[in-house]
Amino acid sequence: MKKVLIINGHPDKESFNFALAEAYQKGAEKSDAEVQVINIRDLSFNPNLQFGYRKRTELEPDLLDAQAKLKWADHLVWVYPVWWGSVPGLMKGFLDRILLPGFAFQKRENSLWWDKLLKGKTARIICTLDQPAWYYRWFNGRTSHITMKKLTLNFIGVKKVRITTIGPIRLSKEKYRTKWLQKVEELGRGNK
Repeated sequence: MKKVLIINGHPDKESFNFALAEAYQKGAEKSDAEVQVINIRDLSFNPNLQFGYRKRTELEPDLLDAQAKLKWADHLVWVYPVWWGSVPGLMKGFLDRILLPGFAFQKRENSLWWDKLLKGKTARIICTLDQPAWYYRWFNGRTSHITMKKLTLNFIGVKKVRITTIGPIRLSKEKYRTKWLQKVEELGRGNK
């Protein structure tokens, strides 16, 4: 049985991102996958990595729980809006605080290289835009895709990362959103 962790980075519970996360969960549960969910907005933590990596900041209980869920999962599903070419600020703080040396990666002594400590997992990124996906790709360089896939997930050992980009959301019609909810449920059913 596949273990799926859905991480929702949108701070607004009424957002389309929450509907997308629920659609993926519904599909995954229909496939008999074991599913857990992290809604970053509901966690109690300081998003500031106050001392960088120079000095360890104690992790709050919600972050310790999030790390345990990340270790548990086979497949990680990240759902978030692209804001200013990146992830929402609270999600960035979440990443900074939990993907720490000794947990997600480990720098090698006297080397520029590192060990990836979360190998063997797969991931799906589902992100929403207020512009067409093709425009984001060709004119804006897919900055959040590169950051999340290569500079974050690949860095910690998650090699196989698929991306679903949905946009434009702003001014979209109900039919468009319903179509995407169905597609995302199908992705969940296939645990992709």
